[in-house]
Amino acid sequence: MSNTVPEKVLAYETFLNETLREDLRKLLEEQDKLYGQVAEYLQLKTVIERVQSTDYTKEELKTKVDIGCNFYVQANVPDASRIYVCVGFGFFVEFKMEEALRFIDKKTARLNDQCEKISKDIAKVKAHIKLVLEGLREMQGISTESEKPFRDILS
Repeated sequence: MSNTVPEKVLAYETFLNETLREDLRKLLEEQDKLYGQVAEYLQLKTVIERVQSTDYTKEELKTKVDIGCNFYVQANVPDASRIYVCVGFGFFVEFKMEEALRFIDKKTARLNDQCEKISKDIAKVKAHIKLVLEGLREMQGISTESEKPFRDILS
């Protein structure tokens, strides 16, 4: 029977390393991506509010546009009363400033809901990792004093 314990330990360690930690990594990457999208929409909202507060919508707007890698070119916007906003899947829609603000509010609310769901999924995966680690500790007969290194793995 002692031959099966090392096999089970190996199977649990494999499950932990190849499945649970990979799931956790993917969820964290997805969460970072969503937080990045929320930040971009909030930045756009701030720009729109500044343009509205300075009343540039009635005249030509001179600005700089980032074309990538922090390289900027000057741009003239003849009609700043409308803006193109990415609505997803590479599609852009022309909005009036007020419409764009309403869209951004709805979009960020939906993205924040997705972030909350992913946060719950991350907590579940971390709980599963802790459960497997505790099971491994019991199977190997490791005392609770060595529990601290397992906590470091979850951070």
